[in-house]
Amino acid sequence: MGVTFVDGAVRVRVPATSANLGPGFDALGLALALHDDVAAWVTDRGWQVDVAGEGAGELPTGADHLVARAMAATFDRLGGHPPGVAVECVNRIPQARGLGSSSAAVVAGVQLARALVRDGTTILDDAAALALAAELEGHPDNVAPCLLGGFVIAWSDERSGGFRAVRLEPSPQIRPTVFIPADRGLTAEARAVLPTTVPHQDAAFAAGRAALLVHALTAAPDLLFPATEDRLHQGYRAPGMPAAAALVDELRGRGVAAVVSGAGPTVLALTTPPDDVKMGIDWQQVELAIDVVGARIGSGRLGHAERAPVAAGRKS
Repeated sequence: MGVTFVDGAVRVRVPATSANLGPGFDALGLALALHDDVAAWVTDRGWQVDVAGEGAGELPTGADHLVARAMAATFDRLGGHPPGVAVECVNRIPQARGLGSSSAAVVAGVQLARALVRDGTTILDDAAALALAAELEGHPDNVAPCLLGGFVIAWSDERSGGFRAVRLEPSPQIRPTVFIPADRGLTAEARAVLPTTVPHQDAAFAAGRAALLVHALTAAPDLLFPATEDRLHQGYRAPGMPAAAALVDELRGRGVAAVVSGAGPTVLALTTPPDDVKMGIDWQQVELAIDVVGARIGSGRLGHAERAPVAAGRKS
């Protein structure tokens, strides 16, 4: 059975994400109001990808681009491929910094393909879209908040072999600030340094702190500092990102709930006003809102506002 493609362009806005949040390794994630905008439409000329902003001149411009690869995988699930697709990306999420740039690309590809196929969101429902995005990314803790927005708990379902997630409403009092270095990091390298086992005491500590973090992020922000203590991954990764580890230590020494964002090297601070986390360092410091909507699908090519590759939020 073939599929029918819609006429004209579709587009999606996808948020940055911060995963782990300290003790919630591979399980907890938060959507942040810093967005990539991506549009696509069916053509008869193969894959063509135009990139502006972050990654311009570096990322592939054909079928090897991650958005295109995610779209192709989604077309497989939907039951048919168009002769060609044109894609335009305006990227604002920093690449390889621990803010979910690859997950944003995967989610954008999945959502664009679903939107380009008539009844695509019915053929591949939201739960299946999440499972596919997590499968393509390899873990669900970034793609889930990117898709759903807000604060997300994600897990693998061994019975189905897939991934699932639940979205919770974060406290409106929480103000995230990200500290973004010029240097990049690679998730694969950050994972490679992690031990295959951890002491039982550390595992128990992490379980308690992760449970507390769910409460702190949704109902009791005054508990964010103890709730973000971690013994599972940040200490093992610290030698590979000494500047990020030092910044986390400095912020936590001031009583700020600071963690490495994802696999780093960006640092995330979670505060409540009027806390001041200005730091005298040569990193980009951006105060962001929590994105409570997640990936948003629309129609048409990107307009003038979407094509401005300027980071959202207030820089300090």
